[in-house]
Order: sequence, then C-alpha cells, then structure tokens
Amino acid sequence: MTFDLFDSLPQLDPPHAEPLVPGATVLRGFARAHEQALLAAVREVAARAPWRHLITPGGQRMSVAMTNCGRFGWVSDASGYRYEPADPLGGAPWPPMPASFLALARAAAAEAGFAGFSPDACLLNRYLPGTRLSLHQDRDELDLRAPIVSVSLGLPAVFLFGGLRRADPCQRVRLAHGDVVVWGGPARLAFHGIAPLADGDHPLTGRERINLTLRKTR
Repeated sequence: MTFDLFDSLPQLDPPHAEPLVPGATVLRGFARAHEQALLAAVREVAARAPWRHLITPGGQRMSVAMTNCGRFGWVSDASGYRYEPADPLGGAPWPPMPASFLALARAAAAEAGFAGFSPDACLLNRYLPGTRLSLHQDRDELDLRAPIVSVSLGLPAVFLFGGLRRADPCQRVRLAHGDVVVWGGPARLAFHGIAPLADGDHPLTGRERINLTLRKTR
C-alpha cells in the first residue's frame, strides 16, 4: 500500500504541527482536504456495522456511539475490554479498513515522527451534544510501540490530554474539523478524553462529531 491515494488529493494548506508533549502532536487541518472521502467511508462502515452504545464491564452504558473497521474491532461488555475479529451484533467480520483511513493514518503518523505505522483497527466514535468520553488510556493493544492516530471530523471538541497517571493535570486542546492528533513513544499511555460536546451545526455532519481512532493491535 502506498500513499498515492492521500498524495493525489489536493491539500488546502500545509499541515501545521502543534506539539503537546514529547511524543504527542496535533496536526492542524491535516485531514480537511480529504473530508468527503473520509465521511463517505464512515457512512459505508456504519451501514455494514451499525453504531451502538457499548456497555462497560461495570454495567454502564457509554454515551458515545461506536463501531469498528479493520481486522479487529474494540468491544466492551461484562467480560471486559478487548479486540475481536468479528462484530458481536451479527458475528460477521468487521468491515475492511477503507483505503482513505489507512492512507491518512500512515501519512499523519509519519508527519508526527512515527514512520511505518500500519494500523489494523479503527474505532469510530459518534458524539452528539452533551456526549463525553471520560479519561482513559488506550492499553488494550498488544503492540504499545505503535502510535495512536485520532482524526476529528464535524463539530469541534475539547480534547483532554493528561499524563501517565489519571490524577495528572490535563491540557484542554480545542480540536476542529480536520485536525489529527498523534501520540506514541513516551506519551503512548497518556490519559485522554473528550469534554462534553457543545451544541452546534456543522455543514457536513450536522449536530455530530465523528472521531476515527486508528491503532495497531498486534
């Protein structure tokens, strides 16, 4: 797989890198030129593996609606957090990773200093006004050497980015449509989350924010 798909699309502006901490960078507007391809792929994935609200091991319903694509999908239920190769709703394999997702993730990771990233899973999150995501670590992957690539589409959000302990202070980072956050290395297990989403109306997504989180699980 090459970057031909990504490189052939027009760039609106050169991406602006905004360091957060060592190992973590915000690439401002990095995905904006590819919004149509990305959102079309989101719709295709959700048509095959519908949005759902997962249940935490403690029995709480997550406010964020989720689905997956790629070789593995992240799931949560009474048995715990884990990756599965098939959708629990019907038993079919998750939809394949769209080429637009893969090309963007590889290019963003390389831009942030993590060349050679090859994700095998993408967790898609759908936020509505008032939806939040509490502080957590992405630690269910077996390969913690690979970075996380997180793509924001639609309504803006406040990204909470902390340290390696839940009690560490958090930066409050405003993420706009097309921003991409990449973190790995010393920041790979940083706690992070999303503050309650403010209401709004985005021309492409309406009252929604879509987040793509690409990971290498194996």
